[in-house]
Amino acid sequence: MPAPKTTTARRGGRWIDEWDPEDREFWEREGRHVARRNLVFSVTSEHIGFSIWSMFSVLTLFMGDEYGIDPAGKFFLVSVASLVGACLRIPYGFAVARFGGRNWTIISAAMLLLPATALLVVMEPGTSYGTFMLVAVLTGVGGANFASSMTNINSFYPLRLKGWALGVNAGGGNIGVAVVQLVGLLVIAAAGEGRPRVMLMIYLPLILLAVLLSARRMDNLGPVRNDAGAARQAAADGHTWIMSFLYIGTFGSFIGYSFAFGLVLQNQFDRTPLEAAAVTFVGPLLGSLVRPIGGQLADRYGGARITLVNFALMSGATGVIVTASMRESLALFTGGFVVLFVLSGLGNGSTYKMIPAIYQAKAQALMASGELSREAGRVYARRLSGASMAIIGAVGALGGVGINLALRQSFLTTGSGTGAFVAFLGYYAVCFLVTWAVYLRRSAPTGSEPGDAAVGGRQTAYAGV
Repeated sequence: MPAPKTTTARRGGRWIDEWDPEDREFWEREGRHVARRNLVFSVTSEHIGFSIWSMFSVLTLFMGDEYGIDPAGKFFLVSVASLVGACLRIPYGFAVARFGGRNWTIISAAMLLLPATALLVVMEPGTSYGTFMLVAVLTGVGGANFASSMTNINSFYPLRLKGWALGVNAGGGNIGVAVVQLVGLLVIAAAGEGRPRVMLMIYLPLILLAVLLSARRMDNLGPVRNDAGAARQAAADGHTWIMSFLYIGTFGSFIGYSFAFGLVLQNQFDRTPLEAAAVTFVGPLLGSLVRPIGGQLADRYGGARITLVNFALMSGATGVIVTASMRESLALFTGGFVVLFVLSGLGNGSTYKMIPAIYQAKAQALMASGELSREAGRVYARRLSGASMAIIGAVGALGGVGINLALRQSFLTTGSGTGAFVAFLGYYAVCFLVTWAVYLRRSAPTGSEPGDAAVGGRQTAYAGV
């Protein structure tokens, strides 16, 4: 077959007209170098997006009594930011195919200037709660960057490396939560609790740098076309919603706890802003760093197997947190939370690896039955996995909203987060059962959907994903 072409000038930008990462000769010769370059700068933009999205998780630590906002109001602010970021992930995910990965990264990075500038203007005592709510809405654009970045990078890498690549891309973005919290700690320590604007002055030039780097170093993939049919197919596929449910348990936990951890320490354990900030960044940092490891383990052993074990461990860690909350043990509570962050990061990597593997398995079954040709099967797997990622990423992020609203209600009714943590424990147990029942349990193939994979005459419910 002819060697795929490299970047060519078309439609006024950097476009690659042909791209086949499954062709090992092409991949080793030039594909991996192009893919890695795009991965690096995609991570850069997504990282800053996550920092802006989670900015209120830090800024609420600066909001003392002079701001006139109670704990429930602060939990609601971070919930609004989480909600908007989740909802915007669907259009952002499909924007890559419409505008091109490079072009949309430039646009989405530039849009981060809106919330950063708005925060720089309004971050002072006397600002109305409604104004803070409007700015929290704007910060949601930072969370949406994840969907477009993951959809874009998914198209650059072959299936055998998607777990690692998507883990690195997401982990590099997720770590933006820890970095902004660490920056907040340094600002509080160096400038005091009354200087929140220093954080915004740090991030504004970084946003401009991300826009410039995306424009100069990234590429668009011509074969990735806007296809509304793929969105409809993904929305009609049961696996999209099953994986969304599981992703609520992994990523929803990561982002929800990242936003809420500092507030819980302040309101349940009476930590000062500096004491809370000194701890809050550790969990998101470790959870972000291990996300690629979760992807690598999924590449090697199968995403479903890693996800199953991970939900069992998350249930155990949450049990420790419930015990610590009831006994008011700060050390045990903090230790349990850090472990839970690590596990949520591992689960993020393993669940996202499952998505392309599921649609690859379905495509292979359709090719084996003669319903699709080899090339049509590749297109099917790429279209459906990319479209489902946008939906799954959005629904999963809604878990962060649920966590913060549950904690808000728990503090309103009982003055602690114990009730919310018990509910989270139950959710992880259900996720464990769903993972086993759908993706690991062996059952007869009767009534299986078209394209469902079977081994030895018995459906293994995607045991290889």
